[in-house]
Amino acid sequence: MIRRPRKPLVSARDVIRDAAKPMEPATRRAFLKQAAGLGTLTLLTGCDVVDSASAENALMTMSRFNDRVQAFLFNPHKLAPEYPRAMIVKPFPFNAFYSADKAPAVDAAGYRLELAGKITDRTPWALDRLYAEPQVTQITRHICVEGWSAIGTWTGIRFSDFLTKIGADLNAPYIAFRCADGYSTSIDMPTALHPQTQLTLMIDGEVLPRIYGFPMKLRMPTKLGFKNPKHITAIEVTDTYPGGYWEDMGYNWFSGL
Repeated sequence: MIRRPRKPLVSARDVIRDAAKPMEPATRRAFLKQAAGLGTLTLLTGCDVVDSASAENALMTMSRFNDRVQAFLFNPHKLAPEYPRAMIVKPFPFNAFYSADKAPAVDAAGYRLELAGKITDRTPWALDRLYAEPQVTQITRHICVEGWSAIGTWTGIRFSDFLTKIGADLNAPYIAFRCADGYSTSIDMPTALHPQTQLTLMIDGEVLPRIYGFPMKLRMPTKLGFKNPKHITAIEVTDTYPGGYWEDMGYNWFSGL
């Protein structure tokens, strides 16, 4: 008798998505201590995972493994869902590592987007030059690592077009972002070149307000929300892993959906 293969109870993509979620430090240490009883993490990392430093090293090893798996599964040509205008959430939720009144007030007249690293033309960009570039609009869902989501409409420059225009090395593995609020993050080049990755200048047809990232944010519907930096002041294309604000605290770096 031929047995039919059983359908998996949990999809591989769901497992990867769940692995991208961060844990609080105490929860992470408890998890690692329990796993150490099976010897799994010791075999993977060659260290005693019960003490705090080794536990963090073990967690980082697992996180980097998750990054590689997610990058392997990522399809740079598959589009994230887009939605009708009737589903747009107003007002769009504010979220940051500070309260809304602490959002930076960037001077529009003096703003310059700095460019660095493996880029041919590193001339800084003023806002009027950014606004003059061809714009595209998307209605996509922002998914927060904290468990909520909201649909918004975003208008800006397709990031792949911008990278091509400035002569970025499209074979470099990383792009790093620095922001006026002290935030930083970095992404992989395939995500940067995804057709929906956007240098966002407007939300719902209006210039991006201060609380949503004025003068510019990076919109990536294929990434979790914390990977979408706001108030961007500098972009660097690099061969060296740049890390990021949350990533350096143990959050999964790739964090793709």
